[in-house]
Parts: sequence; C-alpha cells; structure tokens
Amino acid sequence: MSAATEGLDSLIHAPARLRIMVTLAGIGADNTLSFARLQQLLDLTAGNRITHLRKLDEGGYVEMAKSRRRGSTETSVHITSAGQAAFDRYRHTLTELLGEA
Repeated sequence: MSAATEGLDSLIHAPARLRIMVTLAGIGADNTLSFARLQQLLDLTAGNRITHLRKLDEGGYVEMAKSRRRGSTETSVHITSAGQAAFDRYRHTLTELLGEA
C-alpha cells in the first residue's frame, strides 16, 4: 500500500459516507440538510443513512440536531469544522493518488 493510499481517511472512504461528506461539504458548515432531504438526494435507505451518519457523528465530522416544527420533529445534519478539514485532507490525498496513476 502506498503512502497516499494509507492517508485516505477510512471513516470517509466508505462510499455512502463519502457521498454524505461531499454533499455536506458542498453546502458548507453554516447550512444544514434534513434527514429526509439527504436521504432523497443520495437515494439511501433510512437505515443506511442513519448508520453512516452515526459513524460520521461519532468521528466528529457531522452534527445532528432535532427541532420541532408544526408538531413534528425534524432531524437535520451539517458538517463540522473538523469534518470539513478531514474532507479537505481526504480530497487532497485522493488528488495526489490519482495524479500518480
């Protein structure tokens, strides 16, 4: 395994988590997405979505928050500054790896 491959963050590298991180990094840390919208955008099942979001949350890469709206509870998610930094490192490492190919 090359040094570049070893530098890929395994927490981000799983395909579903990578898609989540790309989406959240794209909207920025100041913006959130509802669970429902994220699920719709990425075509994930509810179980798959929550499993991957929990792993990212445990790693400090995303934060989830519940809010009450019109009598119902909505959960939203956003990327953290640590998550953005980790994603930027991941992207840089991947770019270097692809440049070597």
